Amino acid sequence: MKARQRGSQKERKFPSMAIECLVLGAGQQVGKSCVVVSMNGKRIMFDCGMDMAYHDHRRHPDFSRISESGDFDKALTCIVITHFHLDHIGALPYFTEVCGYRGPIYMTYPTKALAPSMLEDYRKVMVERRGEEEQFTSEHIVECMKKVIAVDVKQTVQVDKDLMIRAYYAGHVLGAAMFYTKVGDSAIVYTGDYNMTPDRHLGAAQIDRLQLDLLITESTYATTIRDSKYSREAEFLKAVHKCVLGGGKVLIPTFALGRAQELCILLEDYWERMNLKIPIYFSSGLTMQANMYYKMLISWTSQKVKETYSTRNAFDFKHVLNFDRSMISAPGPCVLFATPGWISGGFSLEVFKQWAPSEMNLITLPGYCAAGTIGHKLMSGKRTKIDLDKDTQLDVRCQIHQLSFSPHTDAKGIMDLVKFLSPKHVILVHGEKPKMATLKGRIYSELGIRCDDPANNETVCIPSTHHVEVKDERAAEGILVEEKSKRAKIVHQDELLLMLGEKKHDIRFAYCFPINTDNLEDTKSTDVSSSSNALSMSGRCSWLPMLYIKLSDELSGGNIQYFGEQIQVESFSVSLCLKDRCPYRIVDSPPNKCEAVFFCCTWSIADEKLAWKIISILENLDYGTC
Repeated sequence: MKARQRGSQKERKFPSMAIECLVLGAGQQVGKSCVVVSMNGKRIMFDCGMDMAYHDHRRHPDFSRISESGDFDKALTCIVITHFHLDHIGALPYFTEVCGYRGPIYMTYPTKALAPSMLEDYRKVMVERRGEEEQFTSEHIVECMKKVIAVDVKQTVQVDKDLMIRAYYAGHVLGAAMFYTKVGDSAIVYTGDYNMTPDRHLGAAQIDRLQLDLLITESTYATTIRDSKYSREAEFLKAVHKCVLGGGKVLIPTFALGRAQELCILLEDYWERMNLKIPIYFSSGLTMQANMYYKMLISWTSQKVKETYSTRNAFDFKHVLNFDRSMISAPGPCVLFATPGWISGGFSLEVFKQWAPSEMNLITLPGYCAAGTIGHKLMSGKRTKIDLDKDTQLDVRCQIHQLSFSPHTDAKGIMDLVKFLSPKHVILVHGEKPKMATLKGRIYSELGIRCDDPANNETVCIPSTHHVEVKDERAAEGILVEEKSKRAKIVHQDELLLMLGEKKHDIRFAYCFPINTDNLEDTKSTDVSSSSNALSMSGRCSWLPMLYIKLSDELSGGNIQYFGEQIQVESFSVSLCLKDRCPYRIVDSPPNKCEAVFFCCTWSIADEKLAWKIISILENLDYGTC
């Protein structure tokens, strides 16, 4: 490919290899996040999550689409994990220790600290309590985490000489990060889950204004605009207070990290103000352990939590106690945080079975619940009966409250981020298909940015731009070369031949034709001494200087040169043909037996138009007076 402008030591823009985005999870679904991006010879896996609603092979992404041979070290450059939720990290130990990936894994310091506890708790619930087939062992989790390289916010990490990544604060949960990734001049941002508004314990997502080819963003709340945080908090507290004052029990199914801490801070403050003595419980030691990490990683929390840390740690909950299984049937009101969220199994499902049949009790669902889970079924409308499995049905008479305490950004937040970054292209993941389609239309119609919402196992290809620095003046008009796994560059054609180990092949065209000498007689009287060249007029060689004069008149301003035996114009060369039988001769002599002189012409393909123009000028001198 040739550069459009001449000049040396300039930076040019050229179309490069397309960025390919293979969606292995979170394609038109919430959960099982896993996106593989190929850019300029590098292949990065973003997140490696599981689908909590399935217990068969559909639980994990289809890793065979990355490499049919199973050589994942060769197929991937690295893995990047955005946060510790299982729908973003749950399949990682399986992929590394069972499938055999041995390459680098990047995540933030809090994610590395908290992920082992999340994974081990899940393993215990699925295997030890529910008797399911073990996907990975405790040893697998330990070995997996040994491969992790921890990064800090805004720390630029050079994965190799071409690939760079940088983490940005995402809110959502402790340690969650958006990741900026750059290979050569192609750049993308993968958001993972994020929140554009601060809450009581975490700050809002923050990112620099970047030049991006692609933004891959979550779209959990693609069409939802949330009301004010204060009205949501007031509604939640009113519902909980009313239930416990009536002697009922409140079940808040939530994951151990994130909403649990947010709602505990809220309840702790309310219990203090109202002087309530009703117990608040955590269902397991995991959440207590999580609170310890929150205390240690205070720098990742909200500004308010950091400012008050010297006088009071927001995660020292005076009213929150540990809950034992034997207390499920104990009389009296209480508030219980039980894991996991979505009532997808574990202790939250066990408690739900006991408490749901009573009208006095309350189930509060503080955020999104994935399709297929009990939580999602409860949110889908007024339910009096719930199918727990194919053989078990449960009467549901308790109160159901759905409150928007999700740590995900809403539709306004997504649009604000897309507008701020203004990428060339947007891909939506981690959302529901109809809502994603609506948001996709808004991004294109309001912001003029192309947007896709691929399903699982689909690949989206988008063009990227390459900036190539031209340092060699000979390559100002050169050839754009992109070697495998190397940065593109412009080379001179001679250098390209050396790279390919080939010799230069210069194709030239030839044509031999007659000119009637009678037509040239008129030029013999012409005084050619005025020419800058001392032209010899003796013998047959006199015809070349006369042709030189004719061409000089016809091609004014052309670079015409006379070298005694030939005339040169760019690559076009004409000389007197002295061969009796020339292989390039079309006719032996002009018609009417006129006396003729033959001339041989050669030229390169670049000057084809010029060559036929000159030949036409010379041939028009022919046959005129015969």
